[in-house]
Amino acid sequence: MSLLNAEVRKQVQDEFAALTDSVKLVVFTQDMECQYCTETRELVEEVAELSDKLSVEVYDFVADKALADEYGIDKIPAVAIVADGDDAKDYGIRLYGIPSGYEFSTLIEDILMVSHRESGLSGETKALLHDLSEPLHLQVFVTPTCPYCPRAVRLAHMMAMESDLVKGDMVEAIEFPHLSNKYQVMGVPRTVINEDTYIEGAAPEQMLMDKVREALA
Repeated sequence: MSLLNAEVRKQVQDEFAALTDSVKLVVFTQDMECQYCTETRELVEEVAELSDKLSVEVYDFVADKALADEYGIDKIPAVAIVADGDDAKDYGIRLYGIPSGYEFSTLIEDILMVSHRESGLSGETKALLHDLSEPLHLQVFVTPTCPYCPRAVRLAHMMAMESDLVKGDMVEAIEFPHLSNKYQVMGVPRTVINEDTYIEGAAPEQMLMDKVREALA
């Protein structure tokens, strides 16, 4: 049974008409003891069927541990959205947990962004990110029912797209309760910057960059 109904498939196909360059969706899963792994794989495969610009690779988190380590994947289900083709590149864009509900839009917009090879960030933010001298890790905790979460995730992913030193993670808070407890996630979205700096809500670009400066100071 398809996870996407005919209306949603048509809407996504229409959006994917704007795709320019190839995108690969790399899924890490396993058969046992993984909530939503099967659904995540099926969802990504259904989305990829909607454009010849998209491809999917599925790997087992345990059997393909070396590749998981190469991608920096430390939990599942996980999806890496990477540029494919002659200019293939992994930008550090990650989705941990099934991108359902409001986060389905994040998956689609990320695919479009990577296909266009353009982050869409302001010139000021691009300049700051290009001047980074140390790694920046953004973990955005979300739930599928949160309408404000996609904006926070997208901003983290845009920053990952812009700099090789930035990793941007969507983390579904309910699927990874140990991480929600570790980072004291009481509400979403909550963005964790380099482990010890936090920002609540769907913060505007400039406000997030102010927090990034604070974290790197």
